[in-house]
Amino acid sequence: MMKVFSIAHSFSRSNLTQTVARSQFKGTIRCFAESSTQNLKKTSLHKLHVDSGAKMVEFCGWDMPIQYPDGIMNSHLHTRSKAGLFDVSHMSQLKITGKDRIKFLEGLVVADLQNLPQGSSQLSVLTNENGGIIDDTIITNAGDYLYVVVNAGCADKDIAHLKKHLEKFNGDAKMEPIDRSLLAIQGPSAESIVAKLVKEDITKMPFMTSKEMSVDGIPCRVTRCGYTGEDGFEISVDHSQAVDLAKKLMASGDAKLVGLGARDSLRLEAGLNLYGHDIEQHTTPVEASLNWVIGKSRREKGGFLGDQKILEQLKNGAPIKRVGLIIEGSPAREGATIHDKKTDKEIGKITSGTFSPVLKQSIAMGYVESGYGKLKTEVNVKVRGKMNPATISKMPFVPSNYKRV
Repeated sequence: MMKVFSIAHSFSRSNLTQTVARSQFKGTIRCFAESSTQNLKKTSLHKLHVDSGAKMVEFCGWDMPIQYPDGIMNSHLHTRSKAGLFDVSHMSQLKITGKDRIKFLEGLVVADLQNLPQGSSQLSVLTNENGGIIDDTIITNAGDYLYVVVNAGCADKDIAHLKKHLEKFNGDAKMEPIDRSLLAIQGPSAESIVAKLVKEDITKMPFMTSKEMSVDGIPCRVTRCGYTGEDGFEISVDHSQAVDLAKKLMASGDAKLVGLGARDSLRLEAGLNLYGHDIEQHTTPVEASLNWVIGKSRREKGGFLGDQKILEQLKNGAPIKRVGLIIEGSPAREGATIHDKKTDKEIGKITSGTFSPVLKQSIAMGYVESGYGKLKTEVNVKVRGKMNPATISKMPFVPSNYKRV
């Protein structure tokens, strides 16, 4: 859920780390730039990031940490082995209230919110009239309201979109921002770290559920979810207590601050989409291989923007398909072309690519013509003028460790 910036010159000198840095960040500076202005928004943890030696960059109008002194590689592997603490306060948190809130939001997303149990969360997408994805979002049934988290880079257009449709909605629904910080703790140690700070038995709290609870005396909303493929939690907390909470989560030594650079390589290993790269306004959820986010009742009845095109693709297939690729040789960057192995015909393009720190090989996501989407199909990817062999792979590339109860 982020866009990335080229700062390969500032990373650790190890060959492997430089490989990861170059492949992740070169050529995608649409949202990141080195911080050089005082006009950027700052999260409540900004001073903590700076005091911790973070490399700060502009991200969609925010001054955010992209890496810490130990480098992206170490942060990535620490998250996979112990726990990473991410400041995701730049994300927008919203509250949808009113007795017709579910009816209203179901007109704009593909999720079956009517049957979403209280305390449960659902990954969904906001769609436009042509079936394209305006943004991906997590929606929680918080009882008397819907708790919605949207991407930082899409927040303004998402809120404008919701407001526009609220004005036309014939029913009782309202939207208001939730002005709070948001922290994400991710990794195998996340559960034990949080468990020591709460009275709730979170070992029985499954993936994609959410509760309001006190975390060592601090009122929070704790949602078991994340963007790394690891078990973990996103914790919504008042700005005034965000730094205190972050320090409490790091007190054991198992969790350390991790920047947006490692967050991007982690999400790619997990096969998760990056809005503006892997999904965007001209991509339908069917083309993006996100059929599973479309609720069963929504498949049968529609009732959301772009439903005609999306339901037609569910029935008859889409012309293109998002796939994972394992690539031999150098990592492929966004925009690299994918080719038929025998004829060299161009059949698609890479949307995200990196060198996997866990697998020690180049991985990527991209779109291919539907006839080439079968697993283990051999293709070529053009990297710096050279055709590198690649194979269509299942995703996630690295097995996910979500908590199932």
